[in-house]
Amino acid sequence: MSTQAAPPVSASPSPWPAVAKAVALLTVSISLLLTAFAWPSVRSSVHDVPIAVAGPALAVQQVTPVLDQRLPDGFEVVEVADTAAAERLIRDREVYGAIDLSSGTPQVITASAGSAAVAQTLNGIAAGLGQAPGTVAAVAARDLVPLPADDPRGAGLAAGALPLVMGGLLAALLLTRLVRGGVRRVTGALAFAVTGGLAVAAILQFWFGSMDGSYAANTGAIALTVAAIALTILGLESLLGYVGFGLGAAIMMLIGNPLSGTATAPEMLPGWSGALGQLLPPGAGGQLLRSTAFFDGHGATHSATVLATWLTLGTVLCLAGNLRRRPTATTEGTVEGTAAQPATRATA
Repeated sequence: MSTQAAPPVSASPSPWPAVAKAVALLTVSISLLLTAFAWPSVRSSVHDVPIAVAGPALAVQQVTPVLDQRLPDGFEVVEVADTAAAERLIRDREVYGAIDLSSGTPQVITASAGSAAVAQTLNGIAAGLGQAPGTVAAVAARDLVPLPADDPRGAGLAAGALPLVMGGLLAALLLTRLVRGGVRRVTGALAFAVTGGLAVAAILQFWFGSMDGSYAANTGAIALTVAAIALTILGLESLLGYVGFGLGAAIMMLIGNPLSGTATAPEMLPGWSGALGQLLPPGAGGQLLRSTAFFDGHGATHSATVLATWLTLGTVLCLAGNLRRRPTATTEGTVEGTAAQPATRATA
């Protein structure tokens, strides 16, 4: 006698308050996403951008009011004696550009590789400087550290910031799903950082032509960034589970990436957000990559220190989470062994 299975009973529809709650949650989520990614760009402006002014004290005093008139509080002026001193500060990444009044003809010296947005701003005020007392009408402009000819707008480097964050996030997700053991996960993250760094640096430098400099140094900068992001998220997940993964992803994606300043400059972000962004791996990684790609590593100390700190913190959190799980696993194994012992003796 065959028995026919009963047809499945369909679940009752969700109550309308549950639908309203889901809609409200989605509305809050999309509002937060828009705020996180659009606010830094909408409120971006030039403020306290360090530049050098080279020349006699009297000439510097005449130019400073012009700068304040064109962009109030836009620049933090560093006075130097001559062109060589101004160029040294630019190459060392201590300033973004310079106004040189030490020679016969005033000139604006930029470094578009350091920030194309700041270079554009400095070129834009050249006309105003030509009208300053004691200057001639024409103000020359010179790009001391230009972007590569294959990518004169720096689009590749700016667009590469998000893939680095996504790469670290995906590495943490896959290693959490596929690999067991804290040491193995850390090893996997570090290995991926190296292979990913080699691949991304090769694409940006040899295919897109978006970077110059040493391929090995650029690879190291990318690898350090990816490793810091991946290990931080892995460490938080090992201690807090899915909550830790979500927390790490939010820090890197919703805070670190929009506040990285890679597309413009940290000083152009609103208020304190630029300084905060440089303390997170996406911002520090972007600045480190600019240093290795265009400035022979000058100005890389702060960024490298930030990334190394996050990498170390993530590694410690991973190992701590692994040690916390180990006693539980050992206890479970002991209980299972004790329960199986009578059965073994009985069989014997």
